[in-house]
Amino acid sequence: MISTNDFKTGVTVEIDGEVFAIVDFQHVKPGKGSAFVRSKLKNVKTGAVVERTFNAGEKMARAHLDRREMQYLYNDGDAYNFMDNQSYEQLSITKEQLEDAIKYLKENTNVNVLMYKGSVIGVDLPNQVELEVTATDPGIKGDTASGGSKPATVETGAVVQVPFFVEVGDILLIDTRTGNYIKRA
Repeated sequence: MISTNDFKTGVTVEIDGEVFAIVDFQHVKPGKGSAFVRSKLKNVKTGAVVERTFNAGEKMARAHLDRREMQYLYNDGDAYNFMDNQSYEQLSITKEQLEDAIKYLKENTNVNVLMYKGSVIGVDLPNQVELEVTATDPGIKGDTASGGSKPATVETGAVVQVPFFVEVGDILLIDTRTGNYIKRA
């Protein structure tokens, strides 16, 4: 059990049978009445962020997530196959469980697979990945690095907004949390 007084960013709790990660919290002590905790919670399965207020000192179950480092091997249609780096066991994860992570998942990439009570609830990608541009409009002479952007499709199928000077074949560093272009690698 964890008290609302012990909230920290990143801690996972179980509320109404769902697992939430604490994104933000604030202890409030008004002049009248009792203290309370205003919090933002992210549903670990769906990614939805909800705001919730708790009484100070309220207790709830702490959710212990098992993070196992695994390597993405291949996609066989609807299932994505991963291998545990320690035991070499293979695990299949569905497209629905991966959600947006599919856009940045490249073969042989190491990720943390999140498990709760023995079932997979998602993956934690590295913050940045290197992906090759497979399609984009050609740059026009006179385009500068600071002016505007164009869409580029990378090897995983994701579409990223990039500066005009990026061409097909360039390797890009992409932030997996926001989907933004960082720089050429």
